Amino acid sequence: QAISCKGQHSISYTLSRSQTVVVEYTHDKDTDMFQVGRSTESPIDFVVTDTISGSQNNDETQITQSTISRFACRIVCDRSPPYTARIFAAGFDSSKNIFLGEKAAKWKNPDGHMDGLTTNGVLVMHPKGGFTEESKPGVWREISVCGDVYTLRETRSAQQRGKLVENETNVLQDGSLIDLCGATLLWRTADGLFHTPTQKHIEALRQEINAARPQCPVGLNTLAFPSINRKDVVEEKQPWAYLSCGHVHGYHNWGHRSDTEANERECPMCRTIGPYVPLWLGCEAGFYVDAGPPTHAFTPCGHVCSEKSAKYWSQIPLPHGTHAFHAACPFCATQLSGEHNCIKLIFQGPID
Repeated sequence: QAISCKGQHSISYTLSRSQTVVVEYTHDKDTDMFQVGRSTESPIDFVVTDTISGSQNNDETQITQSTISRFACRIVCDRSPPYTARIFAAGFDSSKNIFLGEKAAKWKNPDGHMDGLTTNGVLVMHPKGGFTEESKPGVWREISVCGDVYTLRETRSAQQRGKLVENETNVLQDGSLIDLCGATLLWRTADGLFHTPTQKHIEALRQEINAARPQCPVGLNTLAFPSINRKDVVEEKQPWAYLSCGHVHGYHNWGHRSDTEANERECPMCRTIGPYVPLWLGCEAGFYVDAGPPTHAFTPCGHVCSEKSAKYWSQIPLPHGTHAFHAACPFCATQLSGEHNCIKLIFQGPID
């Protein structure tokens, strides 16, 4: 009856073909529930698609089989201060049900309540020290359907759950990362965003760096970061950098070191060999941990941001596939490489 009742939320735990445990949920006037997932059905408040590395979201890179669950997770927020937000694995579908099939990891807790994990799991990482310039990466955990915290399974969809972490909770903090196996979300609080640089501030930093008229040390032409709206087309004055040493130049076509490695170039300033790419100012303000000037570039994509923001993201191991982790550029999701995943840029000032 609970499953067929349209106004009743319930979670079904299928133990075998002949046995299913149904847990009924009641309405709560003190909280609001928001759901995240791949489904475009009305119960999903935030539709999430797979993040494609390098941000080439065009028709040619169509995902054949998404690993993001249709009803991936739900976030329950208190209506009264401090508006605590808690995350739970799985979301209620259009008939207000959650079904955990025979193969899903599920169990009965000592106090008698049922719990389980979704196929590919919902992982959460709370940074140490919140989302500030002092932040350090935290530890990735898995969140259960009832919101308990577990250590990671051996692989994403293993049958055996991790160990219960009793001293940690499912409360989201400013800077918490939520991984849905195919896309990673950054949770920012209203208070956290209040202290974050704004789009206007990033635009002011861009104008400030351009006003200093950095020059190409070889061609002696003035360089300028393009406006944030023109972030796809490489412009004539665009700064380029050698990512092994950080020397900033204008575009030139010499210095190729081999026919096979198209992007292995020799810097004319210091003769270091490495990738040579156009630089782009990272324009999503929510990813910045401070309001510092844009001095560092991620390697190998060339997105530029403040030193502390670049160093923070270059240390964050983001889940990749079913059991790998690697750092990625927050602006385009490209996997980072190089000695430190980012490089300090060396600009040449105007000669005059």
